Amino acid sequence: MLRLPFRRLAALFLIALLAACGRIIPQTRTPPPPVRPPLAVPAPPATTLSSALLLGAMAGPSIASLGLAGDDAASALASFRESCPRVTTRTDLSGLTRPEDWKAACSAATNWPLGNAAAFFSTWLEPVRIGDGKAYATGYYEPEIAGVRIRQPGFDVPVYRMPPDLVRARAEDAPPTEKGNQPLGRYDEAGQFVPYYDRAQIDAGALAGKGLEIGWAADPVELFFLQVQGSGRLRAPDGTVMRIGYAGQNGLSYTGIGGVMRAQGLIGDQPGQYPGSMQGIMQYIREHPVEGRALMEQNQSWVFFKELNGEGPLGALGVPVRAKSSVATDPAYVPLGAPVWLSLDRSEASGLWIAQDTGGAIKGANRFDTFWGAGSAARSTAGGMSGRGQAVLLLPKGTLARLNKK
Repeated sequence: MLRLPFRRLAALFLIALLAACGRIIPQTRTPPPPVRPPLAVPAPPATTLSSALLLGAMAGPSIASLGLAGDDAASALASFRESCPRVTTRTDLSGLTRPEDWKAACSAATNWPLGNAAAFFSTWLEPVRIGDGKAYATGYYEPEIAGVRIRQPGFDVPVYRMPPDLVRARAEDAPPTEKGNQPLGRYDEAGQFVPYYDRAQIDAGALAGKGLEIGWAADPVELFFLQVQGSGRLRAPDGTVMRIGYAGQNGLSYTGIGGVMRAQGLIGDQPGQYPGSMQGIMQYIREHPVEGRALMEQNQSWVFFKELNGEGPLGALGVPVRAKSSVATDPAYVPLGAPVWLSLDRSEASGLWIAQDTGGAIKGANRFDTFWGAGSAARSTAGGMSGRGQAVLLLPKGTLARLNKK
């Protein structure tokens, strides 16, 4: 879900992600998964269309009518600048923009004063609505859990790096996936391509003793949810912090345990049910450890990590995601790097965001996953975030005119 691929797989402490993700930070997330929708509200029906061009792009409300706030616009402009080296060189999967379309705005952004950031967006960009513009937004964050580099008493849960035997099948050994690439798995001792170890097998020690551990966590439940987010921090008893990010995934499908628990009547708003939130799910798992482990192992997907150095978790664009400025989107509908205006029934998530990440559960038009940073406040906000309203993309001026000529 920082992905953090991913997204930075799919974040999400938002039931939608737990109910559907694959986060945090693509997938090829250029990092991925960081993962992640709220557990309490089911995601809207997925569209059968596969890109913004097919769904339809039209003029949105004027930028002046959006009422861009000074601080909000300034932080968005700072994040937009960081995205510019990528948006001016990469292919836009939505089909809405071309790399050259962004060059004038990016050049202007370089020295534009942050104190007048709202004027930048109205000068260089135009409002575009995709489809009906009806938005659904969840939240993700960068978890911080108890963990150490070197195993010690009380820290017995391995955090694994990518194993060398996790590979893509040779063309002659397996058919391609729906995405057209070869499936992930491993070759067994007989040389046959087989699925990689699933969560239950890894929990049982399938990777133990192979030297793949880059750290050790104290709590398997916390590590499970960190995998959903796609990146996070290990904090040792001495206060030292190791930042880890999405390195890859075992190739098996993600099952959101929030959806499983809801179907079983374990979470909801009825008497005797646990709250339909990340916090409620964790409470159930802790109070029912045997059943909780079985629930977690229904999610066969396993996320592998690598140590991150430098500033912040990286999103799908390969630049740091920023609290209250970066949002994960489906790149088939929103150009990565594009500013997005959200007007939601959750005031704290309304405002200007920059599409800098993707997530396994963030699929479809006007589907967003807002990033809230690290710490307890971020965890609380992201874990309960579920907002609905309207979304407007801000794209280079002339985009709609060019598209209408096609």
